[in-house]
Amino acid sequence: MLFVNYRDVGPGGSSLRVRAKDMTDASVPAAGPIAAVLADVDGTLVNKAKVVTPRAIEAIERLHELGVLFAITSGRPPRGMRMLVHPLEMRGPMAAFNGGIIVMPDMTVVDERTIPADVAPTVIDEIRAHGLYPWIYSGAEWYVTDPLAPHAARESSTVQFQPTVVSSYDDLLGRVVKIVGVSDDHGLVAQCETALQQQFGGHASAARSQPYYLDVTHPTANKGVVVERMSEFYQIPLGQIATLGDQLNDVLMFQRSGVSIAMGNANTEVQRAATYVTASNADEGFAKAIEEFILPRAVAAPVIPSVVERLAAATRPPGTDET
Repeated sequence: MLFVNYRDVGPGGSSLRVRAKDMTDASVPAAGPIAAVLADVDGTLVNKAKVVTPRAIEAIERLHELGVLFAITSGRPPRGMRMLVHPLEMRGPMAAFNGGIIVMPDMTVVDERTIPADVAPTVIDEIRAHGLYPWIYSGAEWYVTDPLAPHAARESSTVQFQPTVVSSYDDLLGRVVKIVGVSDDHGLVAQCETALQQQFGGHASAARSQPYYLDVTHPTANKGVVVERMSEFYQIPLGQIATLGDQLNDVLMFQRSGVSIAMGNANTEVQRAATYVTASNADEGFAKAIEEFILPRAVAAPVIPSVVERLAAATRPPGTDET
């Protein structure tokens, strides 16, 4: 698909932009209905103060009223998404750790995908070899080996709980859901991302969730897979799912959804991967995107009352009966 340039869309010189595409490109889809919205959290749904604005809440309320499925996915742990449940009236599964754990609004876990136990130690070694500091998430817990670990204070404020300090990760690597490499040297983070992708291939997924965070998860725990599972379990065609994000790990979900919207605060690479570009998260970009690009095309999603049961069945080991 050839992206040529931007043009303004929306009334009154709106800051929302749509990419002008080569109209001879048959891969460019015609505008169609949208039955589901999947949004990233940090840098997208929340503003710089990590708050969902009243306008964003109102936009989500309109989606609920129209029967559009609204879901969130994030590199955050489940506990770091809990504060969003009430204000957003979350009604279905939420994908934490980029899809490594899927929980219901009451924090019941319906799926967990851990990094292979023989891969986790090597990932940590590689992160350290690149000069990054590693921390890990096992289940709902966050572990660091240094109470003053880089960005730990920022992360604690974001997810609203403190990490557990341990002397070593050695006894925790059998059930790791996410490993994070942290550094303020963004070039090193990018180099480590490339190295891990090349070294581990189908054994782990590695993508930057922030310029200073490299997230490593199970190979099927990424936001692109979250879109596919959302489509499968809610019986919504991929073409009727819209995604919103701001970081490189959001590009995977852009590639699998019918409509993708990059935030104005996203870098050029992320913006070029999206169908549309909205304003920044400091300028109501999420709400503006819903209002301009989603609501005019909104249709009700199918009513699937047994999604939790189907999720559980899909992740149950073969030959295991339901109890």
